[in-house]
Amino acid sequence: MEIMIENTTEDDLPLVLHLFREAMELQGKNGYKVWQEIDQEGLRNDIKNRLQFKIMRGKDVLCIFSMQHNDPFIWRERDRNDAIYLHRIVVNPAFKGQKQFEKVLNWAKDYVRQKGLRYVRMDTWAENTRIIAYYRSFGFVFIENYKTSDAPELPVQNRNLDVALLELEVKASL
Repeated sequence: MEIMIENTTEDDLPLVLHLFREAMELQGKNGYKVWQEIDQEGLRNDIKNRLQFKIMRGKDVLCIFSMQHNDPFIWRERDRNDAIYLHRIVVNPAFKGQKQFEKVLNWAKDYVRQKGLRYVRMDTWAENTRIIAYYRSFGFVFIENYKTSDAPELPVQNRNLDVALLELEVKASL
């Protein structure tokens, strides 16, 4: 069965929150740093602004993720309208191990090419060397570690964090 990537809707919010809670619980059990809370208003804004997506196979939601066009609070002077920023990638535990991130990344690279942009960027926990290595295996380059501020413009779960910034240059289609 084919997968589809489409925007989440307000009707999806209970499932989105459930997936976040499950991911936080699983990561905590496995000894990884986890979000302490989820900015529900930020998620609602992502849904309203059509910046949150779900990967579907039939009626199953395999994964959710958000995308931004700018991320000046984390990427600062590198944020030059030449990238998209992937955030809050959450895999449904029932579909772990089925390369959901690869599906997100393929979608993101196609989006970047269609919009004439140059990069897919993301950040993750600076101390999680395993996830950094995983993203690097897809071609992401480590840029730097950065401590986020507590600016109210940042979602609650992204404030005062030590993050690793990662970037993938996307080649234009021939």
